Amino acid sequence: MTSLTTILADHQSLLLIDASSQVIHVGWLRRDQPAEWISIEREAGTGLYILLEQAGLSPKEAGAFAFCEGPGSMLGIRTVATALRTWVALTPRPIFSYRSLDLLVHTEGRPGATFITDARRRSWHALTLDSAGQAQPLQRIPEGELPSDNLFIPSGFRTWTELPTPPPETVPYDPTQLSTKLADSDIFAVSTEPDAFQPEPPSYARWTPKVHQSPPPKS
Repeated sequence: MTSLTTILADHQSLLLIDASSQVIHVGWLRRDQPAEWISIEREAGTGLYILLEQAGLSPKEAGAFAFCEGPGSMLGIRTVATALRTWVALTPRPIFSYRSLDLLVHTEGRPGATFITDARRRSWHALTLDSAGQAQPLQRIPEGELPSDNLFIPSGFRTWTELPTPPPETVPYDPTQLSTKLADSDIFAVSTEPDAFQPEPPSYARWTPKVHQSPPPKS
């Protein structure tokens, strides 16, 4: 794991993209320069390029890239991951990733808190802090098995699963803190194959082909 400060010391500039929520955030970060952030509430396939145009940025200018791998919007994150793979195929540069719930742990963390995002299939991604404030491994938890208190959900994240009762407290989701409060936090990891975070590998049902047969005659 590494920090934004270390990344900028090594690569001078970083284009950071977070499309894990309904708001897309783009940060243009340079060593010893003020951070520039811009955001838009729009579908990632168009919103990302609108932001780059508004900011007058070209991916060619970046010394490195960073993105939020989730959990969050699978479509938004995979749209960004596809763009990153294309850009580094044209001009190789390092890519770094971070997780949305890790961001909350550093900005909103408190001992005993559990942060959740929708995992679909009637389940939740959940990251819990123990009584000492240490983060436990991220889990997928079926609905109905979440803790009954100290439950928090980031603002702007879509949900399909019904919220638990009592509902979790909504907390701000603010990637701009990566360049301020969290600049020296080891929250980034090297991403060699950028994609959306999944807690376990996808599973597929095995299909066995069969010769078609006509139904038996009615008696």
